[in-house]
Amino acid sequence: MRPSSESFVRRVRSKLDELSSTERLLADFLLEFPGELASYAGNELAQLAGVSPSTVSRFIRRIGYESYEEARRHVREEQEVGSPLFHGSSGSSSAARQVRSVAAHFQQSQANLAATFERLSDATMAEIARAIVGAPQVLIFGSRSSQAFALYLRWQIIQVLPRVTALPGPGETLAEYTAGLSERDCVIVFGTRRQTSQMDRLLQAAVRAAAHILYISDHASPDCAQAHWSLQAQCRGPGPLDNHVGVMALCDLLATLVIDASGAAGRKRLAAVEQEHEELGDFG
Repeated sequence: MRPSSESFVRRVRSKLDELSSTERLLADFLLEFPGELASYAGNELAQLAGVSPSTVSRFIRRIGYESYEEARRHVREEQEVGSPLFHGSSGSSSAARQVRSVAAHFQQSQANLAATFERLSDATMAEIARAIVGAPQVLIFGSRSSQAFALYLRWQIIQVLPRVTALPGPGETLAEYTAGLSERDCVIVFGTRRQTSQMDRLLQAAVRAAAHILYISDHASPDCAQAHWSLQAQCRGPGPLDNHVGVMALCDLLATLVIDASGAAGRKRLAAVEQEHEELGDFG
């Protein structure tokens, strides 16, 4: 039997009422730490969960797999998709994890920044900045956690460029923006993993309009072949969550280069914005 598209966790939950007491013990363990199944052999998992190896075998068949190895392959596939649930570990004491966590996060952040920036060139980044500054409108897309990157980048460059929009806005559809796309416009897409289907639809619309596409992804996401420029941030994390330090650093770099490339017109708008802040008492 080949695993269906149904997730591992959903398979387990759907059988909870049918499980024996020992199988339920294993189920509870795996619902909290499903990624452990990919990391250990059957007898090792049994020891971790406090059940017998035969219980593990019966449980695996009961939730629809022909073998333990088939279940492990399915869980590994879900790990690659990026669910943080599958990257947690039953581990050791919380105090020991906290001590390691500070150093691990710092080291991983440094490694991610180095891996992200070593892929960049001054010439490419300058070309991207000029295209953004020269675009009649700039659309910036990010869904789920990537929406924060889209909003941040928009917040920074709107100080010097008047027509910058972060998508999707509350209650809005993509069509309200893609209908007017032209070949001079610039579409910036954050394609870090676990995006919604809206991203593909926006990319298709941008390709049809021949707009300039800047695609920012991570090490675990597929590239966009139609993009004019593709930037890849390293986002490996020491724990269950991706580390997005590299993505934020890219945003900061892009914003700085765009502000520089905007020249006198950008400085004029920036001065006007600052004057409005003072007139409106925004920071009073």
